[in-house]
Amino acid sequence: MGPVVDPVEPNDKLPERVDVVVIGGGIIGTSTAMYLAERGVSVALCEKGHIAGEQSSRNWGWVRKQGRDPREIPLIIESLKLWSTLNEKIGAETGFRTTGIMYGARSDAEMAKHEEWLQHSQPYQLDTKAIGKAEFEKLMPGSDGKFVGALYTASDGRAEPQKAAPAIARYAQRMGAYVLTNCAVRTVEQAGGKVSGVMTEKGLIPCSHVVLAGGAWSNLFAGNLGIRLPQLTVINSVMRTAPLENVPEHALWVGDYAFRKRLDGGYTIADGSTNVHELVPNSFKFMKEFTPAIKLEWRSYQIAMNGRFMQEARWPKRWTGDQTTPFEQIRVNDPAPVEKVTRRALSKLTDSFPAFKDAKIVQQWAGRIDVTPDIVPVISHVDSIPGFTIATGFSGHGFGIGPGAGKLIADMVMGRDPVVDPTAFRLSRFMDGSPIVPMGHA
Repeated sequence: MGPVVDPVEPNDKLPERVDVVVIGGGIIGTSTAMYLAERGVSVALCEKGHIAGEQSSRNWGWVRKQGRDPREIPLIIESLKLWSTLNEKIGAETGFRTTGIMYGARSDAEMAKHEEWLQHSQPYQLDTKAIGKAEFEKLMPGSDGKFVGALYTASDGRAEPQKAAPAIARYAQRMGAYVLTNCAVRTVEQAGGKVSGVMTEKGLIPCSHVVLAGGAWSNLFAGNLGIRLPQLTVINSVMRTAPLENVPEHALWVGDYAFRKRLDGGYTIADGSTNVHELVPNSFKFMKEFTPAIKLEWRSYQIAMNGRFMQEARWPKRWTGDQTTPFEQIRVNDPAPVEKVTRRALSKLTDSFPAFKDAKIVQQWAGRIDVTPDIVPVISHVDSIPGFTIATGFSGHGFGIGPGAGKLIADMVMGRDPVVDPTAFRLSRFMDGSPIVPMGHA
C-alpha cells in the first residue's frame, strides 16, 4: 500500500466548459493547473484516482540541481526559485526546505566521476562544489570515516511528496480550477482537426486545449490517439522511518543507498541505483530507442518477468469515449516494494552511518516511474493534434522540477514566451533522426 497522501476535496460536478483540461493529478498536472488558473485561464484537472496517488507521492522528495542532465538545468533553476516561495504563495505546507544535497564518494574514482558533472554546471554559475574528506565529515557527522569526499550543492533542498501536489491542487481550486478525482479521461474529442473536448467516465468536458500529464499511463493514452510516445516504466522501492535523532540533516546519495530527512523527523531511504523493469510488450516495441540507455546503465536495472506482461498485453490499443478503459480499472498504480532491495540499502546505510541501526521502519512502498529513452522529459505540443500537449517521461526527476515544468507548460498552452526554451523536450526528437543521447551524456 502506498503512502498516505494529504486529501483534496474534489469539485462535485463537471464544468460546462473550460479552456484547458489537464489529465493527471501529480506534481506536473497540479502545477500546470495552478499557473493556468492564476492567469485567469479556466481549467479542469482530471485525475482517475486521487491527487498524487502515484509517483508524485512515492518519490524521494529531492529538489535538486545537482546531477541533472544539462538539458534540464535551466528548468530546475527556475523550479527552485518557485519552490522557495511556494509555501507562502499557496498558504500551505509543501515541506520544502533548503537543506543541501550530496553525492558521496568512497573512492578517488567515484570522486572523479562526480567531478565530471561540474563542467555542466559552470555555464549556470551553480554553487555545486567538490568537497574533501574533512568537510564531508563536518557536514555529515557520524559516518564510518571511509568517504573521501562528495559533490555538494548547498542550495538544493527537499519537499514532502505526500503534501506538495495536494497543497498545490487546493490552491489551484481557490484560483478557480476544477479538481475532479475518480474521473478518468477516456479520450480526446476533436472537431475540425483540433481538440474540442475530452470524454471522461462522467461525461464530456468541452475545451480547446488538453495537457496530458499522465505519468506512467501517458503512452497508453497517447497510443489511442495514434501518437507514438516511446516510454517504459521502472519500479523504485522506498522505505520511511520513525523520527530519528543523531543522524545527518543533509540528503546523501551513494550507489548503495540514498536518504533524506523528512519533515516529521523520520527519514526516507532507498537504494541509490537499483530500479526494476517489468518486461511488457512495449519493452520490445521500444527496444531500439532504449538501447543506448541500457548499454550505459545496465548495472542499475533488474529485469522482472511477471504478470504485468500479460496484463498490459490484454489492454486495448484503441477505444472510444463510451468504453471503459484501463484507467478506470486501475485507479492507482501500486506496485509491491522489492523488500530485498530496501533491506540491502538499509544494511549498507547502517554500515556507513551506525546511528541508523536504531531506525524503526514504519512503511515501505514502490512507485512506477515513467522513463524516456534519453531519460529527459517530453514537454511538447503534438503537431498532428492542434491543442494537444504532452508533459511526461520525467524519469524520476519530475518532483523537483514540477513547479518549473508547470509554469513552462502554462506558457506553452497560452502562447507566451516560455520561461525556458522547450526545444530539448520536443516529442519529435525521437522521430526526426536526432541522436538519442541518455541523460548526462549530452
